[in-house]
Amino acid sequence: MMHAGDPGPALSRAAVRGLDRRAILEVGVPSIVLMENAGRAVADEAQRMLAGRSGAALVLAGLGNNGGDGLVVARTLLNRGQAVRVVFVGTREQLEQGTPDFRTNLALWRRHRGDLTLAPEPDDLACLAPALRTAPLLVDALFGTGLARPLAGAHAAAVAALNASGAPVLAVDVPSGLDADTGEELGVAVRAAATVTFVAQKSGFARAAGPACTAGSSWPRSGSRASSWRRR
Repeated sequence: MMHAGDPGPALSRAAVRGLDRRAILEVGVPSIVLMENAGRAVADEAQRMLAGRSGAALVLAGLGNNGGDGLVVARTLLNRGQAVRVVFVGTREQLEQGTPDFRTNLALWRRHRGDLTLAPEPDDLACLAPALRTAPLLVDALFGTGLARPLAGAHAAAVAALNASGAPVLAVDVPSGLDADTGEELGVAVRAAATVTFVAQKSGFARAAGPACTAGSSWPRSGSRASSWRRR
């Protein structure tokens, strides 16, 4: 694993997606396997950050593959004996309309009888504030590299709640709200204590708000963790 002082080459979202497509189409690795491997890599870092801490970790998941990664993180931690809750930021209808890989991992989470809370409105995040403050670790699995619009509504409230919680935040691939290419905050962005990113660090990590959002973070070396390549 590389550290912020030795980040290696940065890639744009287009370059990362190109590598994902090669992994899936040329190498023949199913996207669901890439999601599983990526989520387990994040779970490994989560366990390191949870060492010596008690209480239930909270995974905030959004709709899409980043949320699917978060569900893998939650299931992996649960299987390793860690108390964990998932908060889906969206409606029940949206929950059922995720990508195929997201829906597969949602079904697995339900089979494990995992705790799942819906937060479709900004007020729902305010109600979760006590749980966010007391959690030993918060996992940001709201948005990945594909985000290119300002956050609003419950998603903006979720990011604000993460930043205000005082608990350490582990970001999945990219801190939510950070433009992966430009490093600009898309309205508001997560300030992560650590980020496990896939393939390589993203171009935006060193630009604009990127350093503040990824301070203290580390990322896998591209060549050493090819199994973490995945579609965005």
